[in-house]
Amino acid sequence: MQEALRYLPDGGRIVIIGSNVADCTPFAGMALYAASKSALQGLTRGLGRELGPRGITAVLVQPGPTDTDANPANGPPADRLRDITPLGRYARPDDIAATIAHLADDGGRHISGTTITIDGGLNT
Repeated sequence: MQEALRYLPDGGRIVIIGSNVADCTPFAGMALYAASKSALQGLTRGLGRELGPRGITAVLVQPGPTDTDANPANGPPADRLRDITPLGRYARPDDIAATIAHLADDGGRHISGTTITIDGGLNT
């Protein structure tokens, strides 16, 4: 981050990708992963405060279950995750990408130091 900030112009955007597991750990054995993702929340708030004077925004996006090669919607935990997700499905990568594109464009110019969770309601 420090190196990237040397090249990021005033008014730039930082979008950090985390995980909804920072706020809701649905299964045992995920404590260390959850802790690492929770740290991103503090980083994002701090960056939002520190970089605001330069007009740089920082936002953390926390996807929930998303159909990827690493976490396929037909993988071992998929049925359990769908059962506890109010929308009842995995996100598609483009669901996450649409929010990131909004944040990186002019639509995100006044969103900073915060977290956006995209998890189909899993953390509710």
